[in-house]
Amino acid sequence: MNLLNFFRCAPLLLLVGLGCDSTATPATDPAPSGEQPSTGLYEFEALSLEGESKQLSDYSGQVTLVVNVASKCGYTPQYAGLQALHTQLADRGFAVLAFPSNEFRGQEPGDAAQIRSFCTDNYGVTFPLFEKCQTLSGDNQSPVYSYMESELGETPSWNFCKYLVGRDGKPVAFFESRVGPQDPELLSAIETALAQS
Repeated sequence: MNLLNFFRCAPLLLLVGLGCDSTATPATDPAPSGEQPSTGLYEFEALSLEGESKQLSDYSGQVTLVVNVASKCGYTPQYAGLQALHTQLADRGFAVLAFPSNEFRGQEPGDAAQIRSFCTDNYGVTFPLFEKCQTLSGDNQSPVYSYMESELGETPSWNFCKYLVGRDGKPVAFFESRVGPQDPELLSAIETALAQS
């Protein structure tokens, strides 16, 4: 082959060579064997209201409703509806996970003992309450809320915003504060999530 013909054929030879490279890994290859698929929210741990480390993997396979709560808010009576949901749907694999926050007009000023006492005495809360945290974007944002924001592009705009999380740990919907625990839109979304295997 003369030099001119070589340069005409070089691109074709290069393409054929690339097509035969047995070390190339397609972008669609599955994760390496043995690597566990992500379980989303249920990969995290969080501190309980009393400061104990809790593995959210305890809720793996369940549907959860993650709510930022406060004791001195116009939406605080939603605690009653959240407790009712938690109780009524627990045997179907549902739980409410509450994260107190003082970000919106200082409406959760209490310490852990005060928050626990308020929730128990006024609403008989038995669902998990976690340590007071920052839900909004920033350096101190809770990892749980950072994950929710990264998945749905939403952060709370006020107290009692809700993230519905499927059995696989992936958030599936965000609801503003005004959507109460007995709102048909929320109940329908919960039922749909519960129906997923």
